[in-house]
Amino acid sequence: MKAGLTITEMAQEIERQAGAKEDFLVNPRALEMDATGGKPMLRVLEGGVDQTEPLAIQETAHRQMGTHLGIPWRYYEKMLQEEPGLLAHNVNHWLRRGEPAQRMLRTLDGKARAFLSNRYRPIDNLEITAAVLPIIGEMQGARFESCSLTENYLYVKVVNPRLTGEVRLGDVVQAGIVISNSETGLGAVNVQPLVYRLACLNGMVVNDSRVSTRRNHVGRASGTDENFALYSQETLAQDNKAFLMKIQDSVRAAVDEARFAKVLDTMRKSTEAKLDTTDIPALVKLTCSNFSLTDAEGKGILQHLLEGADYTLYGLANAVTRYSQDVESYERATELEGIGYCQRHFKMSFFAEMECRFLLDGIQVLCSLIHQPTCRFEACQALIYQLVLGLTGKNGKYNYPKAVHLYPPFFDIFCSAKNYKIAPALTATTS
Repeated sequence: MKAGLTITEMAQEIERQAGAKEDFLVNPRALEMDATGGKPMLRVLEGGVDQTEPLAIQETAHRQMGTHLGIPWRYYEKMLQEEPGLLAHNVNHWLRRGEPAQRMLRTLDGKARAFLSNRYRPIDNLEITAAVLPIIGEMQGARFESCSLTENYLYVKVVNPRLTGEVRLGDVVQAGIVISNSETGLGAVNVQPLVYRLACLNGMVVNDSRVSTRRNHVGRASGTDENFALYSQETLAQDNKAFLMKIQDSVRAAVDEARFAKVLDTMRKSTEAKLDTTDIPALVKLTCSNFSLTDAEGKGILQHLLEGADYTLYGLANAVTRYSQDVESYERATELEGIGYCQRHFKMSFFAEMECRFLLDGIQVLCSLIHQPTCRFEACQALIYQLVLGLTGKNGKYNYPKAVHLYPPFFDIFCSAKNYKIAPALTATTS
């Protein structure tokens, strides 16, 4: 698990930010981007008079403004880096032409950090930590394994050594919990179980909606007759109180013994799912395609898989979570910890247990074609055909119960491969 802040360091920074941040409801037409100094700044004007000091703009706010104004990010970023004056001209033009519906402008330390809908519902880090830290303190022996407070996310990762089990003989794991939140509109409040492996200090986030609690930052539209007004959270306090009580219950339940036993059982089963070792690099490449991993991440995962020499789903998942310690970004490291569990849970089990070696090349082609708008439908259809074909026995009968067990998305595919009409060009490509 990637190292971060101590719980004391994180708590101090959350308190500091709570006193330094401000939220405003603004009419977009009252905003103006100024690139006079070569670096775009955001001004809030009323009758030509600045209502605040000009604000530096963080990348998240830039992206959200581009999305709101319909400016593609690649073009927006090019203007930001090469022609900030042109960017300011474009942004100001579309701000004046856009709808006057108010937006929430979130600021911290003199920077615009988020540009959000007026339906955005703040559930902030101070509220969350105030609710969950006392509950964690009640757990005997619980320790804060890693914490982080990035520009966009809060992460609190806790391990409870009282809940311990073995995946294999001598391979000990402990139960834990990860609490995350984004104050800038990039993610919901999440409480998820965590599995901590002692052998390599890897953490694995259990991405399963059945055992997680999630709350999106969406509420009633906020409004004011003014073009610029300080946002008050007082009206949300009662609603948030009910949700925070639910979060407290979820923290307690996340280290429930029965729940941990189910996760442990899934992990043990993954040790029995053998990978096709005829072409390990191709298998890792397929994994990268399934989970949108970069080539560099794929190389790192392959290295750890080969070093561990555990050619099962369990080994592949551990290679992903082990690689998470190597990446610089704490946010990306946590995403990789979740991807490790997704793989182990079912995504790759279809290929491992059925040993569908003949599918690898075809599926790689189809996965790439699915991202091409002109042939997305046909590629999806061909992919279904190839997968169903792998679950059709020599007698031509499709094993529906086995398909659903191994690959849950097959629940709505009842017929055999011959019932799918495939575009000739794609059939030839994947043969």
